[in-house]
Amino acid sequence: MDRTILEQSGLDAHSAARVASQLESLRKQHAPAECWRLVTESVLRPEHPPAVHRAVWDYVFESWRPEDGPRPAWIPSPEQIGESNIGRLIERLRVRDYVALREWAARDRAGYWDVALRTLGIRFRQAPARILEPNCDARGRWLSGAKLNITESCFQSSENDIAIVYSTADNSLRRQSYGELRRLCHRVSNGLRRAGFMPGDALAVLMPMTPESVAIYLGIIAAGYVVVSIADSFAPAEIQTRLNIAQAKGVFCISSHVRAGKRLPLYEKLSAAEAPRVIVIDAEQSPAAALRPGDMCWSEFLSDDDEFEALACSPEDTINILFSSGTTGEPKAIPWDHTTPIKCAADAHFHQDVRPGDVVAWPSSLGWMMGPWLIFAALINRATIALFHDVPTTREFGRFVQDAGVNMLGVVPTLVRGWRETRCMEGLDWKHLRAFSSTGEASDPQDMFYLMGLAGYRPVIEYCGGTELGGGYIASTVVQPNCPSVFSTPTLGLDFVIVDDAGNPSPSGELFLIPPSIGMSSRLLNRDHDSIYLNGAPLAPDGRRLRRHGDCFETLPNGYYRALGRADDTMNLGGIKVGCAEIERVLNRVDGVKETAAVVAPGDGPSKLVVFAVTAADAPPVEELHSAMQ
Repeated sequence: MDRTILEQSGLDAHSAARVASQLESLRKQHAPAECWRLVTESVLRPEHPPAVHRAVWDYVFESWRPEDGPRPAWIPSPEQIGESNIGRLIERLRVRDYVALREWAARDRAGYWDVALRTLGIRFRQAPARILEPNCDARGRWLSGAKLNITESCFQSSENDIAIVYSTADNSLRRQSYGELRRLCHRVSNGLRRAGFMPGDALAVLMPMTPESVAIYLGIIAAGYVVVSIADSFAPAEIQTRLNIAQAKGVFCISSHVRAGKRLPLYEKLSAAEAPRVIVIDAEQSPAAALRPGDMCWSEFLSDDDEFEALACSPEDTINILFSSGTTGEPKAIPWDHTTPIKCAADAHFHQDVRPGDVVAWPSSLGWMMGPWLIFAALINRATIALFHDVPTTREFGRFVQDAGVNMLGVVPTLVRGWRETRCMEGLDWKHLRAFSSTGEASDPQDMFYLMGLAGYRPVIEYCGGTELGGGYIASTVVQPNCPSVFSTPTLGLDFVIVDDAGNPSPSGELFLIPPSIGMSSRLLNRDHDSIYLNGAPLAPDGRRLRRHGDCFETLPNGYYRALGRADDTMNLGGIKVGCAEIERVLNRVDGVKETAAVVAPGDGPSKLVVFAVTAADAPPVEELHSAMQ
């Protein structure tokens, strides 16, 4: 390699000469993929400028042909494959390789989920008579005859193991053990009983991710109640809509919190939304008179009794109501049951390779599915949840990842694009990271390649699914070469088919799932479930009814997959699925706006929202309208 290219990319003359010499030696001895694996292990360093990484990657693969598929940016070694959770499963089941494992898991759904239940150590009060009822419909019936409370599977680690590592406003690190989290969870459960709530009542949580909100979430489920997940960024009208759909009997919140320097007045928003009884975590910081009659402060609510026996439930009993986009403007209310967390934990175990003792971070909140996903993915796998107190867009978050020793870091592509543009994460020591994972929206290959280089080359597990699945249907693994922004496999225990407009199998088109799977929704609270997901969907080759999800994909020459966007008018903005009608319904209420149309601007990578607005004759200046619409 011409060292002047490396110098132009930012290396000094001495380093450029050394890197060029190493590259020439490796490229003469090895094919491109193996050469690149060795280059990432012994030549490139995170401190090298991003342009150097890209120049070297292009050089190593300059003979790569388009028919070979996307270029890999990370290739697992035999040792890494053997140490992974999938590698151990392949050895235990004595199957040939990952392809054979995936084919078996798709063919024998009951067999796969039986193995997953045993691997995760899911606790039952009464073991299931069957994993999957034979000859069931597309929804499936799982774990018939079983009794369990999924929260009991979250506390299999020893009392002194760390359940949560979290940052505070002064950026110091604190830790909470499994024993401390379990006792706080039980105090919440006992507090709910003492407060007079009845089993089955729905209780909303309007809070950022904190140790208290994790305990509240688990405490509600342990006592047989239902969590209502509401994002704390919503306006009062949107909060009220979700409270009404779920028929919530109470709400947990903090009075306010600061995000990116902006104060979010959560209790004020709940008051404006005419919320039912509110339990305010930090009410002591405000005058007691500020609370509405009937509302409670945390210290008044929380029980001193830290022992509680979780309520044994049926697998199909609801534990959580989450909201996803609808195309008519009203959000779909999606119930999770006691089987859904098993999907979260199994995906994390096999695809994100989460292991006991790992530290797992995925910036989110309980208002979106990745918040609950994180709780179950980490705790059922006996790992540690990592929670940062502010937005993940600054270098302070990167230091948190470094200091907390995060092993698996989840992102949304918009976040990575911001890191790349500001270069705020460069120069940090992310040596603990074994993998990234990306979800929520289409990613840009250049952004994902940059992300991999920040940690000395770690795979990015692309992960696409939905709230109504409890996890993903297509992903990557740590046992296959990792190519930026593409997927390598259906998630284990699932399968799909890509069809053209006529419903025939095609290398490019709309993707339909082949059900059933643990975690798949079987009902909605406010819609006809089958009309959305099943009715009118094509049939699988074996005659089974396929399930619609709304995403379009193409198959690549090497058997991998690339996302092509949505088949409907739903868009993913910063990892949040939202319908055009939802956006337009809000913006049409702005004074001076007569009508709006929300669309996604075409291009690679994360979606960009463009709104066209028709204004009234007496509308305020454009700058004021733009601010109000934001």
